[in-house]
Amino acid sequence: MVSIADCQRVQTNWYRKRAEVLGGEVWTDGPLTWTDGPDGQNLMFPEEMATPAVRRGVERARDRGLGIVGAWLSLDTDAAPLAEAGFERGWSPWWMTADLTAVADRPDPRIELQQDTSDYQGEHRAYRDQLALSRYQPPCAWYAAAYTHRAGRFAGRAWSFLDADLAGVFDMEVWEPFRRRGLGTGLLNAVCAAARAAGGQHAILNATWEGKQLYDACGYTQIGEGITWWHHMGAD
Repeated sequence: MVSIADCQRVQTNWYRKRAEVLGGEVWTDGPLTWTDGPDGQNLMFPEEMATPAVRRGVERARDRGLGIVGAWLSLDTDAAPLAEAGFERGWSPWWMTADLTAVADRPDPRIELQQDTSDYQGEHRAYRDQLALSRYQPPCAWYAAAYTHRAGRFAGRAWSFLDADLAGVFDMEVWEPFRRRGLGTGLLNAVCAAARAAGGQHAILNATWEGKQLYDACGYTQIGEGITWWHHMGAD
């Protein structure tokens, strides 16, 4: 049985691995664990917090010139120190899981597993650096890209990350003009199949309300809910 604690552990270890491979940092301050990765600084699922420690994390982000800091929590965690440090309550991730042996393995010719890409250009070119995770040895992360049939246009992406026998699905998105064509299902199947081949038994993910319908249709079950908080530096 997969628990919410398992989901939180997998996401924390995904953020850790990204920091390790991509040149970020992970540090602790008492009971707080902070990660500094490609999408900024995040506080990962603290069980308890003190306002001074939270503020130290914010100051570290400010010194680095970051515009936003995230915090991921359980619903029963006292978030008062975050509010006192200038955070605002954000969206609620819905934790979902599926047995990988029961998830359909239907390869989609529009989906490619990749270890490098030229899809990211201009303001998005830095994302290409993240594909170093897919080349890490021993393999623990898989990246898939979606393309349209007609013009071969880049239409979406997804990642999976294997932590013991649990496969986390992260950063899955199909761009707005290409939705409702089955590409999300294809991406999900591709990254889950790769993780399953490497020993994954169950998949976990945090869904937004936009994605939940897709995951329901693909055999995922909601097991709980969390909460995010965000500090926007320009707001204080």
